[in-house]
Order: sequence, then C-alpha cells, then structure tokens
Amino acid sequence: MITISDIAKLAGVAKSTVSRYLNGGSVGEATRKKIERVIEETGYSPNKFAQSLKAKKTNMIGTIVPRLDSFAASQTLIGIDEQLRALNYQLIISNSSQSLEREIENIYTLANQKVAGIILLATEITESHIEALRKVQIPIMLVGQQHEEYHSLIHNDYEASYELGKYVLENGHRRIAYLGVTERDVAVGVNRKKGFQKAVAQQSGCDVRYFETSFKIEDSINIVPEIMKDFHPSIFVCATDNIALGALKAAHIMGLNVPKDLSITGFGGYDITKITFPGITSAKFYYKEAGNVAAKNLVQLVNGEELKKVSLSRYKIIERESVDKMMD
Repeated sequence: MITISDIAKLAGVAKSTVSRYLNGGSVGEATRKKIERVIEETGYSPNKFAQSLKAKKTNMIGTIVPRLDSFAASQTLIGIDEQLRALNYQLIISNSSQSLEREIENIYTLANQKVAGIILLATEITESHIEALRKVQIPIMLVGQQHEEYHSLIHNDYEASYELGKYVLENGHRRIAYLGVTERDVAVGVNRKKGFQKAVAQQSGCDVRYFETSFKIEDSINIVPEIMKDFHPSIFVCATDNIALGALKAAHIMGLNVPKDLSITGFGGYDITKITFPGITSAKFYYKEAGNVAAKNLVQLVNGEELKKVSLSRYKIIERESVDKMMD
C-alpha cells in the first residue's frame, strides 16, 4: 500500500509537504505538480477519515434515517450518497428504527464524531430535536419536515395530495375513505390530509370519512375490512403506498375486485406499485433526486454559502389500473 512517505520520496519532497498538500494547505506550483504526478502514477488514494481528523474538519456528513427498510429512505440515501461522493464528502448513516429517543441520541453521536453536517430524515420535529440541534451547533438539513430555524427540503405533500384528490373526484368517486397517519407527522399526517380536504371542499355531494392507521402494511390490512363493513366506500385514498398495498391485500382477502369493487390510491410512487396487480395509482415523489438536492444544499451550508430556507421536491400523479371510473 502506497503511503504519504512513499509519495514524498518519489516526489523528492518532505513528508510534511505532501501532508500539507493533501489537507489543502499552501504548496508551491512546481511542488504541487510533482506531487500530483506521483499520485496519478501510483494511484494513491488518501485515507479521507484520517485526513479529516488531522485537519480537525471532517469531510463526513451524517444522515439520520427513521428506518432502513423504507423505499423513500433508501432512495433518498442513494441520492445523498451520489451527490456527496461527487462533492468529495463521505456519508455516515445512522438508523433510528423509528425511535425518537434514538434519533435524538444519534444527533449527539454524529456531532461527537465531528461530522461536517447532518441531514435529518425526520418523521416529526419535537422540542427535544430542536434542543439537540441547537446544542451541536453544526449545519443541519431537514428532509421531509420543516422548522423555521433550519433549512429544509420538503416534498410538496399539500399540492400533490390536492391534485390526487381532484383526480379521484374527476373519476366520479363521492363515497371516500381517507386512510392517513398520526398528525404528529406534519408532512404525511397533516399536509397530505389538508391537500385532499381542499379538493373535496370544491366538490358537492361527497361523503368522506377520515381514518388513521400506522405506516405498517399489516395494520392497513387489519383496518380496511372494518371500514368496508361499516362504511362501504368506493375508494380508499391512502396517505402512503405501504398503506395502499395493505388495502390491496385486504381487498384480495375479502374477495373484492380492484378496481371494479373497490378503488385504491397511494402516495410516494414506490417501485413495487408498478408490479402489483393491478398497478396502484399514486402521487410519485422523486426521492433520489431529493437526496441529491439535500446533499448539495447541506454542503453549501457547510461552506458558509447562502441558501434559501425551504426547497421543494418534484411530484407527479402516476395513473395505473387501481382506480375505476364511476358511472354518472
């Protein structure tokens, strides 16, 4: 393995000069060219972690995710990692397993590891989060949620849900079950619901009932039959694709044909919704692209550059086979 000492010997310079060059210090033009030539010829790759520790300014970016088995989280991470690599930063992933206590603990842990900044994919922002973020005093980028004190990248939940609501109504559905999540999650639990309510408010003759479940497919499978028994909606508008997948499974168990007997929509545009039968109509978010933007934005903050407080990701309504057009 090629070392700094080897580079210094081959370039005919002191080891300290090579170290200074690698850490971005001042080196003469002729010396810089000699070092760069040797590095190129030997294929030397510096130990970024060791370098950053010595420089007391790391090139590590910590990213906290609520769960690793989430399509949205995994695609966002891929986008973050791609962009950070392009900008010569390295990603450290910290999983909170949907525990708020562990999420806050991870903020302190990453700060102690001297990361240059933190990207937080939070399901909710509590006072404990804000206290932790204030204490660590490093650049922070929120993804999926927002708070007035911090920069954030949010998905356009309100407008996407409004547009999806209009689509449902345009297809003639008036007896609607909206299956959402806890309002502690402002993005998914509040904004998606409000966007849908705006669409419903513009259409007369609707019977819409609002129900709550968790993000787990299993819970959706269990609650859908109860709602069908008591309400008999023509469509389930689900706040996430996982909830929609649970509704689809429940309909199959009950012997219902989707979309003839029951229509279903989701939210997120997960890849699996393309291969289910029928395919699920969904409001798609571009999570990987959002990860790219979040990483780029955070690096700007790390470098002290100006950045607008809130960025919005793109969305698109993806029409598949799970929504029936009701007869007039």
